[in-house]
Amino acid sequence: MATPTPTQHSAPLLNGDDSAGGRSGMSRVRYLVVFVSMLMAVLLYLDRFCVSFAADYIREDLEISQNAVAWMFSFFFWSYALAQVPSGWLSDRYGSRIMLSLYIVSWSLFTLLTGVVSGLIGLLIMRLACGLGQAGAYPTSASVVSKWIPLTGRAAASSIVALGGRCGGAIAPTLTALLMVTLVPVSEDGTTERLTPPDLSAPQHLCSLLYPETQNTKETNSPTFLASSNISKLLSDSDRIYFQSLATKHRRDNASHEQSPTASGAPGEPDFPAEKKVTLIAAFNSLVESPEFFKKDVHAAIDLAREGETLKTLASTGTPLTEQQNRRLNRLILEATFPDNIRKMYVDGWRPVMYFYGAIGFLVAGLYWVVVRNHPSEHPRCHPRELALIDEGRNTTPDAKHVADGGAPVIQLIKSFSMWCDCFMQTGTNIAWVFLVTWLPRYLRDVHEVPIEQRGLLAGIPLAAGVVGMLMGGKATDILTTRVGLKWGRRLPLFATKISGAVAYGCCLFFSTLPETSLYNSAVSYTVCFCVVSFSVDFGNPANWAFKQDVGGRHVGSVLGWGNMWGNLGAAISPLIYDAVLGEQPALSDWNNMMMICLVAFVLSGLCALGIDATKPIVPEEAP
Repeated sequence: MATPTPTQHSAPLLNGDDSAGGRSGMSRVRYLVVFVSMLMAVLLYLDRFCVSFAADYIREDLEISQNAVAWMFSFFFWSYALAQVPSGWLSDRYGSRIMLSLYIVSWSLFTLLTGVVSGLIGLLIMRLACGLGQAGAYPTSASVVSKWIPLTGRAAASSIVALGGRCGGAIAPTLTALLMVTLVPVSEDGTTERLTPPDLSAPQHLCSLLYPETQNTKETNSPTFLASSNISKLLSDSDRIYFQSLATKHRRDNASHEQSPTASGAPGEPDFPAEKKVTLIAAFNSLVESPEFFKKDVHAAIDLAREGETLKTLASTGTPLTEQQNRRLNRLILEATFPDNIRKMYVDGWRPVMYFYGAIGFLVAGLYWVVVRNHPSEHPRCHPRELALIDEGRNTTPDAKHVADGGAPVIQLIKSFSMWCDCFMQTGTNIAWVFLVTWLPRYLRDVHEVPIEQRGLLAGIPLAAGVVGMLMGGKATDILTTRVGLKWGRRLPLFATKISGAVAYGCCLFFSTLPETSLYNSAVSYTVCFCVVSFSVDFGNPANWAFKQDVGGRHVGSVLGWGNMWGNLGAAISPLIYDAVLGEQPALSDWNNMMMICLVAFVLSGLCALGIDATKPIVPEEAP
């Protein structure tokens, strides 16, 4: 069966030309369908990344290790990757409307239930279930776009849906932080800010920090020394001597067993007398209440949560703080000074955030059900002229069968050279890209010593560049397709963006060889390179979505799910690769080795992109 040639008059975003053939005044339901799909993608990434931001608070509340948090992330990505094809097939088989509505409800429910877990097992189960629910989101959305948007507008429409995900990921940290602060109960009497026995962890380790074996003269102006000296003044002589002896014993025991202290009461932290813990807590609460505890010259460089930075700025400029503001600032300073020993005040806020996001998901699912139909011909508000426009460039009719019989076309997928090129391209792309959303803040801190405020900004700018790339890439791909045809219209953007990403990492490697005083060997210059990486990846994403819609026929969900599975397997193994290369305390050479891996991954992805052919359907008898 001949492959249709894209029409030459495709112009405005999403639709071809509404004015062609006297179509003015036709319905535009497809715009609303794309908008609701974009809204779904915003929620998708909000629910995904809110847990990442809240991880430290979840870890403290559930008293789990950092390794357990890593497993929490891993469980999500493995289930998300492996469920791509089954969930895509379900949408192909039973219809996009009902299946995506169910997917939204399911992951929203499990996001909500994450807020009620009491231990690691429950947390892992909820994240695994969330991954299963979210797996069908993008495959099903691709199927919706393939049915609702003209052939020459697919890439642009896909870019708008994917843009929703990028926006959700970009706002998740800020919105989650705002919600956690807002939802933490605030009491006028200071109950929220004062420490209670559960708020103090590993007290013997804390004593070793308060009473170090030797005091470096350079540390006498440190937050730890200031807190220690103030605590000592508040204790009686007998209590001070007792805590000093505990500090000495703790160091001796740990040295003899070659065991590092932990904040979870693991071996090396024997029982601590309850009355002594109460005494220590009372001393810390005196600091919480003290209007004199904050010292601008000592605490200026300490990293605080967003609210703490605001209060610190006010206090530094001499603005009088209320009693409540003073208590909150002091509590946040103590948390940052003793991060492994004092429970974070915002820990109580992560559970309500999960409830909030879960509830919003039910509303989005209801909106999706009301607006979307499996096929334009089923929508009561879709005018025949709009159906005719949507149908341009295809050799199926508006009322053609729109669900797939049987199972997913796994055999055809396995036999497709073009699809394997796409799969390996996505795997390599994610290996190179995931660095931006995982280790970039750590890199800026360790290599360039960027303060927390600037670090958050510099880490967020590349994602914003990706948003721009996503919007531009969709329209550019559609225009290119009308000029050079379907094969190279999809292939060229994918190849070019992988190579430009590789060049950006190459610039990072070159900049690292320059003197530290060079303008190019600076955090800002590297951030520009990372913006190029993010822009490149997202500029090419619409072409990748459109390729799967081109070759998928009635199996778009299964086809996109197959490719997305391989891409997310790349995302799942990326942190393991980074960790193996970097280790616990990476040197500059280790960071460069990691960037070299990202560069090579991009180059290989670009070569794979040259094997993609959008003119060859996965199921040969089906046209795009």
